[in-house]
Amino acid sequence: MGTPLADRADQTAEIVDRLHEEYPDTTISLRYSNRLELLVAVILSAQCTDKRVNSVTAGLFETYQSPADYATAPQEELAEALNSVTYYNNKASYIRESCQRLLDEHDGEVPDTMAELTDLPGVGRKTANVVLQHGHDVVEGVVVDTHVQRQTRRLGLTDNNRPERIEEDLMTLVPSSEWQALTHLFISHGREVCTARNPDCEACVLADICPSERGDAAVDLASGERWDER
Repeated sequence: MGTPLADRADQTAEIVDRLHEEYPDTTISLRYSNRLELLVAVILSAQCTDKRVNSVTAGLFETYQSPADYATAPQEELAEALNSVTYYNNKASYIRESCQRLLDEHDGEVPDTMAELTDLPGVGRKTANVVLQHGHDVVEGVVVDTHVQRQTRRLGLTDNNRPERIEEDLMTLVPSSEWQALTHLFISHGREVCTARNPDCEACVLADICPSERGDAAVDLASGERWDER
């Protein structure tokens, strides 16, 4: 990326300030009441909208209330309860196996370290970051979902494709005090304005500092590149 780091940091600070003003109350949209529910909801949210996950977990959390409930549930039963989310069979397996691991290795509690969380089936760094931030108030990094991927490339903040590399770039550009908020700001902006297929650049508070709007960003909006919406 040719832009000097200091200039990108200044641009990022301006982006964060404007998005805070535009979305002052943005926060996680998944619904949960404890760490286990959060873990299950985030596993389910992979390549699925938060709205869909919330509709499923409304009943799921009434039926399954402990790690043992999930771990001992028959695979077919749990999969049926999840059948309106993407990859529901795989996710049912991940949840059952993760909950068994909680019982066997963590006294039935959701662990509070990145290493322990990412050791659970179905839990990658993005999922672990969400659980740490919203379940344990531990902020180790930036949650890079599809909104963050899409907008950081459109805004010229990164030319990387892999979430792990994008996260590294953002952690360099953004002070740690903003790491948690940054994701929710981009999610809100991605849902309201900077959508995957038809971004409303005329209504965008970032239009004058966005290289995509000028036609010179790392991601060409006319390229037809697909980004899944959450």
